Amino acid sequence: MTALEQSRQLVTEIPGPRSRELAGRRTENVARGVSSVMPVYCRRAGGGIVEDVDGNRLIDLGSGIAVTTIGNASPRVVDAVAAAVGEFTHTCFMVTPYEGYVAVCEHLNRLTPGNHPKRSALFNSGAEAVENAVKIARAHTGRQAVAAFDHAYHGRTNLTMALTAKSMPYKSGFGPFAPEVYRVPMSYPYRDGLTDPELAKNGALAAERAITVLDKQIGAANLAAVIIEPIQGEGGFIVPAPGFLPTLLAWCRDNGVVFIADEVQTGFARTGNMFACEDEGIEPDLIVTAKGIADGMPLAAVTGRADIMDAPHASGLGGTYGGNPVACAAALATIETLEMDGMLGRANEIWAIASERLNALAATDDRIGDVRGRGAMIAIELVRPGGSGAPDADLAKRVSTAAHAAGVIVLTCGTFGNILRLLPPLTISDDLLREGLDVLAGAFGES
Repeated sequence: MTALEQSRQLVTEIPGPRSRELAGRRTENVARGVSSVMPVYCRRAGGGIVEDVDGNRLIDLGSGIAVTTIGNASPRVVDAVAAAVGEFTHTCFMVTPYEGYVAVCEHLNRLTPGNHPKRSALFNSGAEAVENAVKIARAHTGRQAVAAFDHAYHGRTNLTMALTAKSMPYKSGFGPFAPEVYRVPMSYPYRDGLTDPELAKNGALAAERAITVLDKQIGAANLAAVIIEPIQGEGGFIVPAPGFLPTLLAWCRDNGVVFIADEVQTGFARTGNMFACEDEGIEPDLIVTAKGIADGMPLAAVTGRADIMDAPHASGLGGTYGGNPVACAAALATIETLEMDGMLGRANEIWAIASERLNALAATDDRIGDVRGRGAMIAIELVRPGGSGAPDADLAKRVSTAAHAAGVIVLTCGTFGNILRLLPPLTISDDLLREGLDVLAGAFGES
């Protein structure tokens, strides 16, 4: 396959005629509940570009929702997948195991925070891994209750819907949900600061607010686990105030509660460290990974302290496809690329370029309430003018729609639907990134 040119190009309107034809077929054949952000159909992708079936080349600031961190069709991954498919596509690790599964677990045990003995188990998706992390915590503690946070997103299965905070579109009409799931306040510096500036800056104080709920409404003796995204994803790329995560972790350790870090979206070099919890030196008891682990192949994992991971009985964990050999080959190639090609440093370079451009835009547009994030995980919170901080979801929709029409893929998120989120692949060039940001700035002018 010829290399994909790394430039934005629009040869038709968005969507073009071929995409519209496929949309018609989709309407007739695909369930309505499966929606898409962009009205275009992909033909190929690589670097910082997605090319659609009409020949339009779009700047990719989404990475398939933080999956293709090292770029679509990354060369080492392509070669590894092709070689693996030629050997075998499946045996089921629970029937006749294979080295690739073991090798991925070795790397996860090495890469995740902490030098303590660890074990890993592989699954298919982030939601499945979250469910298994809860199972493992319950087996280890003999307790049932699990605490999650305001604005959290953990998946679309029954238990992970219960853990997820946002009703539409994730939970509405799909209950009843798994019991013994409780919700506590999150540190949200921008919104906390609208009413309490000290709470916005003092993560330990915000953690005490959450711990009060844990103590009084659940009780540590009943609590198996606290699960948290070190930087919340779908909830709005919320970066908690410094001290919030360490204070929570200390409380969990004092009370025998398993601390689970959901790094499905933040993991694998997305935030400038291999894992986001490293920024404050957090060593979770269990860490959940997926998305960027295998550059687009379906794979997920739970990694953690050996004594906790080994709590479930033999055959208590598993699944037919978990740790598929082709996906494992992709993961090994992804990890090699991240480590050999300096991707951690690249995430910080992307943040420097994007934050400078977006903060300059925010200085001239009071509809931008906050620019936040870390590494190549960047958010713009949109609000109504006047300083009230009232969320403006309609503006987020207008800006993203205008950017899409101009050939730039951006995503929205947030409990209030008012966040623009940028997740560029680490392989995007500086020039392409800057052009995408310029287009986004122009979309504000049109909205």
